[in-house]
Amino acid sequence: MSTKSILKETSIAFLEQYLNNASPTGFEAEGQKIWMDYVKPYVDTFITDTYGTAVGVINPDAPYKVVIEGHADEISWYVNYITDNGLIYVIRNGGSDHQIAPSKLVNIHTKKGIVKGVFGWPAIHTRLKDKEENPKISNLFIDTGCETKEEVEKMGIHVGCVITYPDEFMIMNGNKFVCRAIDNRMGGFMIAEVARLLHENKKKLPFGLYITNSVQEEVGLRGAEMITKTIRPNVAIVTDVCHDTSTPMIDVKVEGETKIGKGPVITYAPAVQNNLRELIINTAEENKIPFQRMASSRVTGTDTDAFAYSNGGVASALISLPLRYMHTTVEMVHRDDVENVIKLIYESLLKIENNETFSYFK
Repeated sequence: MSTKSILKETSIAFLEQYLNNASPTGFEAEGQKIWMDYVKPYVDTFITDTYGTAVGVINPDAPYKVVIEGHADEISWYVNYITDNGLIYVIRNGGSDHQIAPSKLVNIHTKKGIVKGVFGWPAIHTRLKDKEENPKISNLFIDTGCETKEEVEKMGIHVGCVITYPDEFMIMNGNKFVCRAIDNRMGGFMIAEVARLLHENKKKLPFGLYITNSVQEEVGLRGAEMITKTIRPNVAIVTDVCHDTSTPMIDVKVEGETKIGKGPVITYAPAVQNNLRELIINTAEENKIPFQRMASSRVTGTDTDAFAYSNGGVASALISLPLRYMHTTVEMVHRDDVENVIKLIYESLLKIENNETFSYFK
């Protein structure tokens, strides 16, 4: 299967719609509906749970179950306090970056619809140069153009309303995908493309495949923690993002050396089952898929951990997509890496044998 043929125009159209739609942690349902509509022709049935995780299932009656997984949620903010003169103070929903907030346009989600606001910031002329304050949660505020608290509340804004950035998808220099929320709706996109390729190439799997788009990863892997107990899988291949460490101000001796355009990143970590990881590496080598390696101390910090340590232990592995500028509104990935992650997951599934235990003690 040539990587050139993997992404169709319809794939990119879906990606753009899926990324542009807001899907903040705890409020992922509208994005999940877009995802399920796209995946529907390629699966036999769906599982959804109380908090909104969506799973497309192929061969639902098969006893041996394999998960491929990404997470659906994006970081955001909550309205935390409204001042008498109509300014809004916020708290994080996930790991939102306080340093990028000043002067950003925002969407405040209310029952009446989206209200626009801006993260205000004092003009450079008014700041004391010798002791400038840096952006932090305590001094970030949103201005909606209202003059009183009552005016803000009349727009439908109240404590607990969620706030996202409106930045939308673009393709830069022909082969770089740029958007907010690539972490990790690109994962949801890539597993959807695996489902499409299996269907279009008429591949029959000997096991049940659970294409899992989990919620609430950004606040502690919560959606994966819930859905793994429902599915009770035998194997889980998780895809998330990792850092491109080739850009300025990153120490490769600390963060490792990974770069966009150089291929999927395969992780070594206690939660990663060694035999499953080696199957993936062998798959990459046999199919001439470029890949990189990284090591994670103690935990991967991804849904891999939630699957691995569930249900008495699930053979789990992590295939990451290198990403520049994580948790900003200009997250950037390379199209070649996206296509190679899709190809690596697809080819790894074809290599997994039914009822494989991945035991170290055969």
